Amino acid sequence: MSTNNQNDAKLLQLASQLKAAEENMKRIHEQLEAMGIKPEELPEAPTVENRPAPAQVEAHVGGKVIEGVFDGQNMVGPNEKTYPVPANYASKSKLVEGDILKLTISEDGSFIYKQIGPIERKKLIGTVTLQDGTYMVEAGGKLYHVLFASVTYFKAQPSDEVTVVIPADRPASWAAIEAVIG
Repeated sequence: MSTNNQNDAKLLQLASQLKAAEENMKRIHEQLEAMGIKPEELPEAPTVENRPAPAQVEAHVGGKVIEGVFDGQNMVGPNEKTYPVPANYASKSKLVEGDILKLTISEDGSFIYKQIGPIERKKLIGTVTLQDGTYMVEAGGKLYHVLFASVTYFKAQPSDEVTVVIPADRPASWAAIEAVIG
């Protein structure tokens, strides 16, 4: 594939992701409005800067240790730097947005993640959907992104009923599949 075709494909993908994000924001604002809440009245979402224990980057025997917040796909560490979380780990651990993770980067460059601060969770029952090649779960009147690895791990199919886990006390764009009901 030529560079121009690759750039065009990437631009189309980014445009699609941007449109999905804008639609998601619109749905969030509609839900907030229905609840009588203005966006500026929302509690502050956990970030590396405002979580109870500040993010740390420290030298560690055998590597470097970094703490951060899971955003649904990645860990966001100090200075908003993102670190890729393996989708199979996030799926099997049922990580949700706002969980605090510790990343150890070993001397050989291996990334080792550990969940050190799970946030409070709630469960919802929803239905798996496939929209523009992206798996989502519709639960509680909202669409949540789910990791493709979760869908394949649980062998979920569009229209399957699933249990998902989301943060209990804040809005989320991502959900973790806990089980397929049917």
